[in-house]
Amino acid sequence: MNMSKKFVVLLVLVAFLVGGAISATAMNFLADEGEPQVKEEEQEQEEVEMPDDEVHSDVQEGLGEEFTKIQQVISTLDEYYIHEVDVDSLYEGAIEGVVSSLDDPFSEYMDAEMTEQFQQQLESSFEGIGAEVTQREGHITIISPLADSPAEESGIRPNDRILAVDEESVEDYTVNEAVQLIRGEKGTDVVLTIDRPGEDEPFDISITRDTIPLVTVRPHVEETNGQTVGVLEIRSFGEGTAEEFAEELAYLEDEVGIDGLVLDVRGNPGGLFDAVENVLTHFMDGEETYVYTDRHDMEPEPSTLDGQGVKDYPISVLINEGSASASEILAAALNEVNGYEVVGETTFGKGTVQQTMPLDGGMLKMTVFDWLTPDGNRIEGEGVDPTIEQRQPEYFYSTLIQSEEPLEYDMNNSEVRKLQLMLEGLGYEIDRTDGYFDDNTVEVVEQFQSDEGLEVTGVVDEPTEERIEELILDAVMEPENDLQLQRAIEILFE
Repeated sequence: MNMSKKFVVLLVLVAFLVGGAISATAMNFLADEGEPQVKEEEQEQEEVEMPDDEVHSDVQEGLGEEFTKIQQVISTLDEYYIHEVDVDSLYEGAIEGVVSSLDDPFSEYMDAEMTEQFQQQLESSFEGIGAEVTQREGHITIISPLADSPAEESGIRPNDRILAVDEESVEDYTVNEAVQLIRGEKGTDVVLTIDRPGEDEPFDISITRDTIPLVTVRPHVEETNGQTVGVLEIRSFGEGTAEEFAEELAYLEDEVGIDGLVLDVRGNPGGLFDAVENVLTHFMDGEETYVYTDRHDMEPEPSTLDGQGVKDYPISVLINEGSASASEILAAALNEVNGYEVVGETTFGKGTVQQTMPLDGGMLKMTVFDWLTPDGNRIEGEGVDPTIEQRQPEYFYSTLIQSEEPLEYDMNNSEVRKLQLMLEGLGYEIDRTDGYFDDNTVEVVEQFQSDEGLEVTGVVDEPTEERIEELILDAVMEPENDLQLQRAIEILFE
């Protein structure tokens, strides 16, 4: 019988029956196997304090009995079950059962295959669609598509619920199980069935997988009323973010000579804790508390950093519903400590810390802390509110048209509404955007077709649809149409 699997079960029972802590013996064992890995919102090498041995002696005494029960059940099944059983699989199932009993979407046990995939998420590139997902209210949910990824280009949006992947339901799937279905080789297609808030019915989106490079910081410069504003878009907080950010900030300060700065974490799903900490050092004084960690058996613990000092130019921060975790830590800290304005929309609300530990080729990931902002506000399930709320034009929120037939007069559905919003966004005067294809909509479609050199029919056929979508994607990329960015720049000099 596989002794390591038995030991893994014992470790998991220790972890969850003794207040979520890991015993010193267990940690020594894990250290021999390799240091605990840092993923997502985890504090690097975060120590979990041991509970008092006396207080929990009753739990520890019962631990042997619980483990004996599991051994007895597995031995009985191995000997008497009608079919041959794989004992290792039974132990794997026991581990998964212990963790799933927490009813926490962020705590899970991963086998060797899932662990390998999990670790790939921190590499410089991977092949897939380019979207961060989580589990929320029992559904596999998009946190945010990565910038310029196939997911973003196909119209995937934050808070989209994935019901199926290539017609295979993902109900009751863990995040990593769903990710295994979604990822695949570059050039292959995957069809996601999406349930989107505000849409009448679920719909399918076909996405062609590609190599997703993890370049995490992108700079550009905007000029306004004689002032030069640097914009640093942080797409995620990865292993190379600290170095990339330092280089790009130095470029903007030393070579461009900026008068103000916008930090853009819209659509940033988070990442490594030490990466956001390093970014914050550029803007905060030494020994400032920028976040607290909190759990049921301890007082909130402040995290401080040795900052380089506050900048002498104005700064604002951009957020939206796709900003999560490390992005939320950054936005809250810069607002609550430095008083910088935060522009956009309420963030996703991912505010828990996960610790990962290797276990016999697999990995245990469990939630060990909640994040609290410097003012003590909880992030999990709440998000960070902007100090200046600013929505984008409505066509920014629309997906691509998903209709199997041409759109024409007298139709009334959500696809017609998308069409009307897109035409309005392109500057055409349209009387309604409620989804009914009336005479005025026919006239506007005819005008668009004439302007673009298409056959004038008043019917939205495939060439017309493709041209509308091409132009609307161009419009979304234009900074002058980005109302959130424009507002974030304006408030720098008010």
